[in-house]
Amino acid sequence: MNVMGSKMFELHSLIPKQFNSTIEELKGNCNLRLMKYRVPEINKDCGIGLAPHTDKTTLTILCQNEVQGLEVLTKTNQWIKLNIPQGGFVVFVGDILKAWSNGRLHAATHKVKMFGDKERYSVGLLSNPKNDVKIEVPHELVDQKMHPLRYRSFYYGDYLDYFCSTFKENALDAFIGI
Repeated sequence: MNVMGSKMFELHSLIPKQFNSTIEELKGNCNLRLMKYRVPEINKDCGIGLAPHTDKTTLTILCQNEVQGLEVLTKTNQWIKLNIPQGGFVVFVGDILKAWSNGRLHAATHKVKMFGDKERYSVGLLSNPKNDVKIEVPHELVDQKMHPLRYRSFYYGDYLDYFCSTFKENALDAFIGI
């Protein structure tokens, strides 16, 4: 807990300088998406509703009905089920915010796994830049000792094109990683 608090304090002191000037570009577009996950037809005990992925957004906010199924991959490569309370929200850092923060903010790999006999619905608010926005790591978030530059600057549209043409699992690192 102490380490997490220190990291949050460090980011709090560094990010606002750049964040205020670039937040409008990073959020550019907001999309509201309704997602429906059907009951598995063959085996009601185990069905993939959405394959493992990171979001190609800046930030994603999710709200779901009472049907659970969202799972997140931990740093030790274990899938954990999220138990989201009724009316609760889940916030995912997307690949764009991960790149902009020089990897200090983590884009969690997640999936939806369906069980039982009820359909799952979720609503996602997805924030992403316009295609012509250049994503650059602020120099305040780079130092050669603790936080060397991890990502080259890139245009959001180019990253989406790359991902859609390759569907690589770790597209961000493959496309702009140093």
